[in-house]
Amino acid sequence: MKRPVIVLTGGGTAGHVSVNEAIIPAFLERGYEIHYIGSHEGIERDLIGTGHPEVTYHAIDSGKLRRYFSMKNFTDPFRVGAGVLQAYSILRKLKPEIIFSKGGFVSVPVVLAAKLARIPVVAHESDVSPGLANKIALPFVKHIFTVFEETLSYVPSDRSSCTGAIIRPELFEGDRKTGLRMSGLTEEKPVVIVMGGSQGSAVLNDALRGNLQTILQDFQIIHLCGKGNLDESLDQTEGYVQFEYVTEGLPHLMAASELALSRAGSNAIFELLAVRIPMLLVPLSAEKSRGDQILNAKHFKKLGFAHVINEEDITVASLLAGLIDLAEDKKNIISTMDQTDATKTPEEMANLILSCRTNS
Repeated sequence: MKRPVIVLTGGGTAGHVSVNEAIIPAFLERGYEIHYIGSHEGIERDLIGTGHPEVTYHAIDSGKLRRYFSMKNFTDPFRVGAGVLQAYSILRKLKPEIIFSKGGFVSVPVVLAAKLARIPVVAHESDVSPGLANKIALPFVKHIFTVFEETLSYVPSDRSSCTGAIIRPELFEGDRKTGLRMSGLTEEKPVVIVMGGSQGSAVLNDALRGNLQTILQDFQIIHLCGKGNLDESLDQTEGYVQFEYVTEGLPHLMAASELALSRAGSNAIFELLAVRIPMLLVPLSAEKSRGDQILNAKHFKKLGFAHVINEEDITVASLLAGLIDLAEDKKNIISTMDQTDATKTPEEMANLILSCRTNS
């Protein structure tokens, strides 16, 4: 008997892939054959194509969706068009029951191809305001799930619902002693995990390293600095360890951490919330983004889960002061975190996705 097929898509950043990674085991347990449509060079190719051999990866052309002028804006529509044709060919061959789209520019040709192939699409939006890819896809999707209640005001009420965040179960399996052993740190001082996103953050990296010796007087640091951002001169620094990017060992490193310094991408901050790590958020500025991280950070600050420093205000001095203030407020923040449970398990999310299978 032929196994049922589901297609996942999304990419460009780790945040557009991590939700898909979380639900893969749930669909495997249900006997699904899983295929992933992503780009040729995006991070999704490494995370899914290499990291999940149980999933068949298909690469298509995709143009980047920009909110600024670039000469590539004139050529990328042709790449999107080519991607639609490639995705359509893949979908016609696979005949999936449903497609789950996490957004990112590679998802646009997949959603458009699904419409042509008459295959239902379910989308997922992690930020307070929908990203450009999901805005383009919205007329063609059967339903969109959101993480924030506030997002429902941006999408059709009859085709949307708020599920909260989808948290990978393995995050709760981290062991503090294993994390300290992996990082070479001790119990003597509080550990801060620094997360600049899958590609790293020059702002966080520079502010941290520019005042590292002073910060290390009060804290120990696990620094996820992003690909290509390791500083070999700091390799032997006591109380400091750096990694480009961590996947399998991340739950242990988080279990070893009492505080977090992070960008304000939705998936990252909800994972920190889930494992009860108070966070100092430095959202991407409006000049560098569409402002989604600013809204995310404001929301978490309002709920009492985080402190916030605007990117424009971060200095080596303000960073140290912010970490000290966060440490002093740690108990209050954790107490507030303990009163919330705005999450879905991957199994619950899989059930919601499959409930949208009929294409009416």
